[in-house]
Order: sequence, then structure tokens, then C-alpha cells
Amino acid sequence: MRKPRDFDTELKSLDSKARQLKHAKLQQLGELVVATGADVLPIEQLAGALLAAVGASDMIVREGWRQRGAAFFQRQGKARGGARPRAVSAAAADGDTAPAGSAAGAE
Repeated sequence: MRKPRDFDTELKSLDSKARQLKHAKLQQLGELVVATGADVLPIEQLAGALLAAVGASDMIVREGWRQRGAAFFQRQGKARGGARPRAVSAAAADGDTAPAGSAAGAE
């Protein structure tokens, strides 16, 4: 005869795991903001850039952002032995890859 499942215990375990994953995601997002140098931006400007990125529908622009992000992480992987390089702002590096509606795209 099979042992009956304790659904309450399983549900609590899954809830705990979900909270841990959410906490890890928030931690990684904060680390990403610092690693890219975006922590120097005013919070309103950072929020505006993120909202523009989320709302962007131009797949060519979004693919450019994806490629730039992938290159950033590849550089980070190579730089693990030494100091972490700070990324150049989007406006200074590539004005055409800044989120639509951002300060770089509005000029």
C-alpha cells in the first residue's frame, strides 16, 4: 500500500522554493544594475529606460539590445580574474541602441 501524500507539506515546500527563487532574481537584478554602471542613474531615469525597453515592439532594436547584453556578459566572464569593467552608458557607446524614449533616443 502506498503512503499517502502530504499535500500541505509539499505546498509549503514549493512556496518556500518560489520565495527563494524570487529573492535570487531580485538579488541578480540589483547586481546587474551595479555591474552595468546603471546605479549612477537617477531612479526615475533608470525606470524610464526599463519601461521603454519593455514597451519596445521593434524587433530589430530589441535584437541589438540582446546582442549587446550577450557581449557584456561575455566580457564579464573574461574579466572575472581581475577588476570588473564598468560598461559605458548606452548614449555614449551606441546612441542608436538606447531604449526608445530615453534621453539618448530623444536627442
